[in-house]
Amino acid sequence: MQLLPSGRALTAGAVAVVTLMAGGSAAGAASAPVHPATPTGTAAAAAAPDIPIANVKTHLRQLQSIATANGGNRAHGRAGYRASLDYMKAKLDAAGFTTRVQQFSASGRTGYNLTADWPGGDASQIVMAGSHLDSVASGPGINDNGSGSSAVLETALAVARSGYQPTKHLRFAWWGAEELGLVGSRYYVNSLGSAERAKISGYLNFDMIGSPNPGYFVYDDDPTIEKTFKDYFSGIGISTEIETEGDGRSDHAPFKNAGVPVGGLFSGADYRKTSAQAAKWGGTVGQPFDRCYHSSCDTTANIDDTALDRNSDAIAYAVWELSQ
Repeated sequence: MQLLPSGRALTAGAVAVVTLMAGGSAAGAASAPVHPATPTGTAAAAAAPDIPIANVKTHLRQLQSIATANGGNRAHGRAGYRASLDYMKAKLDAAGFTTRVQQFSASGRTGYNLTADWPGGDASQIVMAGSHLDSVASGPGINDNGSGSSAVLETALAVARSGYQPTKHLRFAWWGAEELGLVGSRYYVNSLGSAERAKISGYLNFDMIGSPNPGYFVYDDDPTIEKTFKDYFSGIGISTEIETEGDGRSDHAPFKNAGVPVGGLFSGADYRKTSAQAAKWGGTVGQPFDRCYHSSCDTTANIDDTALDRNSDAIAYAVWELSQ
């Protein structure tokens, strides 16, 4: 998640774009053990698979290794970012997705977005789930935002493992240069014609979902999407709060500004946990939700497994619920 910057909107001239296309190849991904974590009461909830936390953490460890091998970060325009994208793309290609890499230039460096489409479903009704893949230059960005990126990846792989055939079309996305001011996601939205934007029935954003002193925040945007997430957490006995840290801080903002229904989840950044929040969620009063926000200590040690697990399962629940 980006800071609320003074120059977050780049001019159109600052972003030069080329689109690269790559088709996916079909191959089955190995199934992983599951454990019960979905609420009861609806057919959609029963259909959504559990997202194995071990798989999500495997992706996080890979992103950490990439950062360690590339100067300690996965920032826009750096080798660590491209290696992160290549890792995601290879997993998706092998699972049978059609992947597309969109190239752009910002701040004198080349950046990339990655999208992955699951075959089938009504292409006039697209459900998207996305996250930003870049870190800041000062750290590896494992919670911000390896957590969201890895959970979205594993949800996509769960779609492939299950052979899910939704009524609506599914598209997953990983954005570049979010930390520079939502550059990648803004370009993607601007690159779509009005007819293409109108086909997106909902965009779900996941930016920081494994904070070590976590909260459970739901975006207060589209009522149907918001209710879907609240229903999931209510079903597992977790109270939620509305996300209030800044509506323009992450990649849902360009979609919202273009009239696309949006929603998402967040486990907290540099704000401090109140006593009321600690009473319902646990954790440490008066400490930031993520004390390593935008720092070198945002490593694999900077993740709360329970929050990551719950939020990953909530992503799958929403993807299944909203796409049928």
